[in-house]
Amino acid sequence: MTLIDNAVYVAGRRVYAPTSLSETWDAIERTGGMAWLGLYRPHPDELQEVADELPLHPLAVEDALTPGQRAKLERYGDDWFMVLHPARYIDATETVEFGELDVFTGEDYVVTVRHAEEPDLAAIRTRLEQRHPDRLAQGPAQVAFEILDRVVDDYFPVAEGLEQDIREIEDQIFSGDSSVSRRIYELSREVIGFERATRPLPRMVEQLQEAARDRLSEASNGSHAVGEDVPEPEPEDVQEREELVESLRALRDIHDHAVQITDRVTTMRTMLENALELDSTLASKRLAEQSIEQNDQVKKISSWAAIIFAPQLIGSIYGMNFERMPELHWAFGYPMALGLMLAVALVLYTLFKRADWL
Repeated sequence: MTLIDNAVYVAGRRVYAPTSLSETWDAIERTGGMAWLGLYRPHPDELQEVADELPLHPLAVEDALTPGQRAKLERYGDDWFMVLHPARYIDATETVEFGELDVFTGEDYVVTVRHAEEPDLAAIRTRLEQRHPDRLAQGPAQVAFEILDRVVDDYFPVAEGLEQDIREIEDQIFSGDSSVSRRIYELSREVIGFERATRPLPRMVEQLQEAARDRLSEASNGSHAVGEDVPEPEPEDVQEREELVESLRALRDIHDHAVQITDRVTTMRTMLENALELDSTLASKRLAEQSIEQNDQVKKISSWAAIIFAPQLIGSIYGMNFERMPELHWAFGYPMALGLMLAVALVLYTLFKRADWL
């Protein structure tokens, strides 16, 4: 089985590291703790084995086994299924690599299914175990919040990398780089993929906020008949309310970050559309300038060809060597022919100059 990590937590502490799924479920029942299973690109039979032990909804399992799912959050009774698309910017190739992460959460379990290298869930798990066991103690929902927070935070370096690429494109456009159109197209595809990964996030976080508010309302109101004295809250109830309030604050922060990312993605799409339009405009302008320059060259060549052709025509007529031709025996015939050639050339030159052909 592609089981990366398997642990049972009680009060935020890792108390057991089962070596099989059956041991995991036995440990949950025995300790009343929470299990966190991390799977990496599992075979369908392996994920089905987990689903047989846990109440994973068949539709959620099917989605987890089908790559290319959109980012979403779905609820099946008391269980949740979340699909995320983590991303990372690769500096060497100036490209964005997208992955897929599926998160199942229930009352006493978290199952994460990674289809790519990112995000590093082992780092998240280690940080929670070493620095924030109190968050682990809050249960599966809090673990899902932490994973979501990490994925959203990882989007910011990606946004910065894409924005830098767009700034470089602007320089390429004005320098007349012929390859910039292809680069704009490639960047547009990456931005569209980034938008597909981030656009559902604000609504997903809002769903989690609504669920947390409902739980906070239930914890605050309690269950008592109308007219009865409200009993003093138990310490556990007070702690639960405080944890829910803290979770709502964390979700508010995640929501703000998600909105920031989606706004930046929208701006990037607008900038690329403007860049493509500007590149097209400048390319048309350059083509028009080349056409005008070529027309000027054609005009100059045609003008000089006409100027040279006129003397050649006169010279060719008088070079026929017929015996009976006007002015052959005239003393001023030769100077007149030269003068006529010069006069015709000057007249044509003057006309072409006035027409701005020369």
